[in-house]
Amino acid sequence: MTGPSTPIPYSDAVETRPEGEDETIDGIIASMSHESEKVAAREGHTVRASHAKASAVLKGTLRVMEGLPPELAQGLFAAPGSYDVAVRLAQGPGENLPDRVSTHRGMAIKVFGVDGPKLPGHENGTTQDFVLATGPVFPNADAAAFLGAIKGLEKGAGGTMPDAVKAAVSATAGALNKVVKAVTGGDSPLLDFFGHAPRHPLVDCYYSQAALRYGDHVAKIVAVPVSPGQEALGRDPLDTSDNPDTFRDAAVSYFRGQDAEFEIRVQLCTNLETMPVEDASVQWSEDESPYRPVARLVLPRQEAMSEARHAFFNDRMSFRPSHSLAAHRPLGSLMRARLRTYQALAAFRQGRNGDRAVEPTGLEQIPD
Repeated sequence: MTGPSTPIPYSDAVETRPEGEDETIDGIIASMSHESEKVAAREGHTVRASHAKASAVLKGTLRVMEGLPPELAQGLFAAPGSYDVAVRLAQGPGENLPDRVSTHRGMAIKVFGVDGPKLPGHENGTTQDFVLATGPVFPNADAAAFLGAIKGLEKGAGGTMPDAVKAAVSATAGALNKVVKAVTGGDSPLLDFFGHAPRHPLVDCYYSQAALRYGDHVAKIVAVPVSPGQEALGRDPLDTSDNPDTFRDAAVSYFRGQDAEFEIRVQLCTNLETMPVEDASVQWSEDESPYRPVARLVLPRQEAMSEARHAFFNDRMSFRPSHSLAAHRPLGSLMRARLRTYQALAAFRQGRNGDRAVEPTGLEQIPD
């Protein structure tokens, strides 16, 4: 019998698809596409429907650790070695807002030179993408709940709601979250989503939030900052009052003089009742199953926002959960929605802008 600290074995049975989910995902795509249209009318360019504003676009290396135990030596992490990676750090909203609107943030990682069976549509690909965000859980449990939330964001997109009002909402959410954290010891996922503390983007942890297959098991992953330079940055808020690009300028300045490093850690699912796959809003207990290190993401000093590289990352390249090994298939309702929406919204964005989509096979294809 599976014990409380024994990873559950992966099988297709860990997922339960509700009736009408495909229609729900159709609704998400329609709502986010309309949101993008409204933003494009203001900005004169169709941007990502989420995480539109990049704070750094980077080249680096993923180093899989030696001596991993069998339950961690799975999929991409089955054997020690190094992979080239492209990494994009960005703010959460699907529009280019001033940084005084401080919401959740994202880290997208594209790993190159990955062998093994891939998901449908990526069969001939050689990349593995991980799409991460601040906060260990997602504010909405599943695709149906997310559809309700995204309709609210759609109404306020573009110029419908003034930036000053969005900044006020963000500040209020952040202040309320401080109260919640003082009482409970943890962030409110919803308040943090809309009012993330305006600290340096290189001191945040970035989570998968929802589950994914981890070879023979099921897991969540996180990228944790570990370099001395990042530790020295501290976690005090940055002043965003006068500079609309505070986070970008801080990241670019950092990488001109220092390296950054994140430890990739894995949390294995040991109990499907207390660590559900279908509800992305439930935090898995680290007492029951702690995050354990499997790799290091090394980002050396570099020019983190050249015009050519920024244009390539933002307009031609995409990061998608569907760019994946079968061994790391995204799991659960929210992830199934992401599998379809990321592809549809990238095609919508690139089609509107007349950009040719590119899935690079190596760092040499990405401008410096």
